[in-house]
Amino acid sequence: MPRVVSVINYKGGVGKTTLTANIGAELANRGRNVLLIDLDPQCSLTFSFYTPDQWETGLQEEQTILHWLGPLLSGGRPPVLANFVLTPGPVNDAIQANGGRLDLIASHLGLVDADHDLAAEVGGSRAQVRSPNFMRVHRMLADALADTAFDNYEAILIDCPPNFGMTTRAGIVASDFVLVPARPDYLSTLGITYLRGRLAELITDYNRVADRINAASIAPEILGVVITMVQYAGSHPLNVQQKSIAGLDELEIAVFHQSIRQSNSLFGQGGEDGLPVVLAPVGNSAVQYELQQLTSEFYARTRT
Repeated sequence: MPRVVSVINYKGGVGKTTLTANIGAELANRGRNVLLIDLDPQCSLTFSFYTPDQWETGLQEEQTILHWLGPLLSGGRPPVLANFVLTPGPVNDAIQANGGRLDLIASHLGLVDADHDLAAEVGGSRAQVRSPNFMRVHRMLADALADTAFDNYEAILIDCPPNFGMTTRAGIVASDFVLVPARPDYLSTLGITYLRGRLAELITDYNRVADRINAASIAPEILGVVITMVQYAGSHPLNVQQKSIAGLDELEIAVFHQSIRQSNSLFGQGGEDGLPVVLAPVGNSAVQYELQQLTSEFYARTRT
């Protein structure tokens, strides 16, 4: 069965999408079948593999996660999720010799409105546990991924929006793990603390409802924090960032050994060539090495 990992932090601009794209691409480059799901209405993950023009002309009308969600918003059952899986050309051309595959379920700018509609289905943004629609909405993605069509994937990475709305909650319910990227600064630390509290609250509420109807419980765990956008002075991070990194120990959350340095090319919006930085033929070798090491650590943690 695939390992399902939601990637999230409340604070934007921490490299969440970039980590999702690059870890997925590197795993596929090592011969694994990987699925990426873009739940963020900003569509940054989608635009890492397709240009905005390609999205407008070939995807936005019928081939995104929003179109899968449509019937559910009307009280019906969503169609088969596997029908919305795309296989981006450039990245798969680059990795095909190694036997892997990278697939994507694209996002849509209209997801922000859909998230509000989903919240209304369960009685508001705090997701009332007494709502008869609580399980239906929270399990929409988990039930879809239970389809045997997804059994061939070794990893499924979900790029969540930087909030705790219904799409994020559905992503977490479907996940085995939660990966938290964070910059080495005070605000990112605050976001991690708040996220951990909301995650615990979701698990408690969900399992309370599941116990009442004799359904299976969930137990997604935080896989760890990945420190991104590290700035170096010589061979060491800046002093102020070193203090922030050291302060993460107080949170008692596992921190990945491999961090990722600041790079304008890395944290850009993804090039027109549709290749994440880790696969770029001409790129920042230090950043590429760090991403490769991070992927090895990610894979090991999801397999223990």
